[in-house]
Amino acid sequence: MTNETTNRSGVAALTLGAIGVVYGDIGTSPLYTMKEVFAPSHGIAVSPANVTGVVSLILWCLIVVISLKYVTLVLKADNGGEGGIMALTALALKSVTQHSRFYYPVMLMGMIGAGLFFGDGVITPAITVLSSIEGIEVATPAFKPYVIPVTLLVLTALYWVQHRGTGGIGRWFGPIVLVWFATLAAMGIVNIAANTEILAALNPVYAFEFLRSNGWFAFVALGAVVLALTGAEALYADMGHFGRKPVRLAWFSVVFPALALNYLGQGAMLLSNPAAASNPFFNQLGAWSIYPLVVLSTIAAVVASQATISGAFSVAQQAISLGFLPRMQILHTSNQEKGQIYIPLVNWLQFAAVVFAVVVFGSSTNLASAYGIAATATMLTTTLLTFFVVRYGWRYSRFIAIGATCFFLIFDITLFASTSLKIVSGGWFTLLISFVMVMIMLTWRSGRELVYKNLKAHMIPLSDFLGGLFAAPPHRVPGTAVFFRSEGDGVPHAMLHNLLHNKVLHERVIFLTVLSTDSAKVASSERVKITELGHDCFQVDVAYGFTDSRDIPAALALCARHGLVFEPMETSYFIARQTVIATPGAGMALWRERLYASMAKNARDAADYFKLPTNRVIELGTQVEI
Repeated sequence: MTNETTNRSGVAALTLGAIGVVYGDIGTSPLYTMKEVFAPSHGIAVSPANVTGVVSLILWCLIVVISLKYVTLVLKADNGGEGGIMALTALALKSVTQHSRFYYPVMLMGMIGAGLFFGDGVITPAITVLSSIEGIEVATPAFKPYVIPVTLLVLTALYWVQHRGTGGIGRWFGPIVLVWFATLAAMGIVNIAANTEILAALNPVYAFEFLRSNGWFAFVALGAVVLALTGAEALYADMGHFGRKPVRLAWFSVVFPALALNYLGQGAMLLSNPAAASNPFFNQLGAWSIYPLVVLSTIAAVVASQATISGAFSVAQQAISLGFLPRMQILHTSNQEKGQIYIPLVNWLQFAAVVFAVVVFGSSTNLASAYGIAATATMLTTTLLTFFVVRYGWRYSRFIAIGATCFFLIFDITLFASTSLKIVSGGWFTLLISFVMVMIMLTWRSGRELVYKNLKAHMIPLSDFLGGLFAAPPHRVPGTAVFFRSEGDGVPHAMLHNLLHNKVLHERVIFLTVLSTDSAKVASSERVKITELGHDCFQVDVAYGFTDSRDIPAALALCARHGLVFEPMETSYFIARQTVIATPGAGMALWRERLYASMAKNARDAADYFKLPTNRVIELGTQVEI
């Protein structure tokens, strides 16, 4: 077998995986998009002109927003191969540099985007599973009372198995969703063949004519057209698992053709049978197909939900590494795939929010109001962040950067404006989740800065301290002591406490600084940097990317190549456990300071986060007022 054949099979396998994981969300959009566009509340008559115009509008939104913006442009903005709102934020921050006037606005946009992603992550499992189960109502209204209980049962099972990871079932995602897209395409072809007049929708003139002739009603209906675009962020966020080429190949060869055919097919059916607008998807092939479609769509909805849940874990991990969220317990569910993680707190908080959404909203139609605004606001944020990457990272001309950004902003702002009309009827829910998440991230970031300023105010310069210390050195005991020290910080508090209480110093002293970079990964050859300070004291800088797992013993083992060898059973780790005290006055509002103090108290233990051996850790307490 040649290398070319091997490469082709590898790309084919990754493309199949991308179809399952990356496109599960947008692939389930045909379940509810056309239904919501022609919902009675929008006032759009199911006339031939309107049906053709709506289908044309959906197709061209897919072409411009997904094909051109995300698949062609945004996928280029990878950060060491990683994608997603946090990776894009880190790339934008690196592009503008820390001293730029754009740094804080870019960071804030990244936080808002992450908050919106979490909000979207709550609605996606709720609306996809609920809309698939609602198919049984089409068969007989007698099943209606069972829709919510069955939906909750499916969602409970989905979140309950998260701790097992997706390794066992993940290999089935691609084939399952491939069958789903094949079904979408086949149903579309059957209906198009029955009424070929719908092919006129390929002409964008019909989309503009629909908007012109329906005016305000068309603008309101745009908020439902947006549902066809949900999942755009997922395809960018999951790029790191499969690579840019397979994600693009999957879209242009399978996903887009299947979606286009199905929307055209639903339109063709509505031209022939306008009464089917109550649920176009499940009416495509007649009564005999409803139950098989409910089963298949439910499986596809679970896969789509899994991608969103996994995405929430990845975004949370990246936010922790970038210093936007406190440390949490992160469990790796696969020995082969580092990207497969499980965060218990995120899992169960999201589950509680999803259950709340299903119970309170009660139907996919009501949830659609909450869905659109999160998606369009995230798209808007992505476009703005991409501008800084294109202009300052890639060094494109101002004309090209502004021109491309303005072109996509026309679509983003129009779609966002149409979905903002539904804030009262449901959009408030995702905005509330996003606001809470942004406030938590801002409070954590600001609180860390206040703690650092307090410590810096009482900082003793390390070089001056060591000079005085070794003028009359204390008794030195065998072994190696590792003291954690912030970047640019002075003498670690843990060292001062150790000298004060134990009055001894180890034979070898390591001042360890963990550096979080704006890159996705840091090569092992660049992981550690060692500076000799004299008297067997060393400054060791350990650099990590925002997707790297923090493993300090493994990093110290890399020091051997620089002549610094560590014996695990002779190395002790000294950590200063800070107790934050909220005080009125300068700093943040008192309630935010108390929130930060609470988060700091309940954050994951540093020894556990850095994978330190528990029997080699000494914690020394210190109080910090903010």
